[in-house]
Amino acid sequence: MTEAVVLTERRGNILVVTINRPRARNACNGDVAIQMEAAMNLLEDDPTLFLGILTGSNGVFSAGSDLKAGARGEGKSASTNARGPYGLIRRPPAKPLIAAVEGFALGGGLELCLACDLIVAARDARMGLPEVRHGVVAIYGGLFRLPKRIPYHVAMELALTGTPKEASFFYQHGLINRLVEPGMALQEALVWAEQLLENGPLALAVSAQIIRQSSDWADAEAWQQQTPLTTKATDSADAREGILAFVEKRRPRWVGA
Repeated sequence: MTEAVVLTERRGNILVVTINRPRARNACNGDVAIQMEAAMNLLEDDPTLFLGILTGSNGVFSAGSDLKAGARGEGKSASTNARGPYGLIRRPPAKPLIAAVEGFALGGGLELCLACDLIVAARDARMGLPEVRHGVVAIYGGLFRLPKRIPYHVAMELALTGTPKEASFFYQHGLINRLVEPGMALQEALVWAEQLLENGPLALAVSAQIIRQSSDWADAEAWQQQTPLTTKATDSADAREGILAFVEKRRPRWVGA
């Protein structure tokens, strides 16, 4: 029986997904990719789940790819056909995803964060793209996603030096949304997730999708491209409920449809 290296836990309408390979600093291998994809499919397909949180076990987010196992020629590719590297990075779920970072988020670990929509990190967390130190390249999106999130020369420094930086560095440059005390990243992410879900969950998902995709749209094209997505939200039962709740001066009762 395959070991559970990705754990899922429902917290109401929130799915907490935990990479669980503590002895390997939550490095990702083929089993992680397969189980991560299953977790992301669950988040995307279950109508009672509105938002996800990605974290790592034992005080570490992820050290990226399992280089030691790769050097030994062990295991399956740490990628899946549908969602790409680690079963997530190329095609994240449509619903918003928060990264809760403790310890290290290095290489593919940082690239996992870049596949998320929001990042909460402990003050003592360290993040970076150290691939060049091993003579390889960050191929899981870091080299084209990072310079879209932080200044060009800062991204270049991280990519060419391979030197990990403290979370405060990334917070300063806008990559991290919230800094918290060590050990509190998941708790803060859960509190924030509950606050976000005071808003319409379908509207949250559509808003996240448009922001993700719009970096590739010309301004004139964007008006057309966003319409199918926005229509899905504005024609929904949640949209009608939101307006009615505003008129009746009460909290809306969302259903995610």
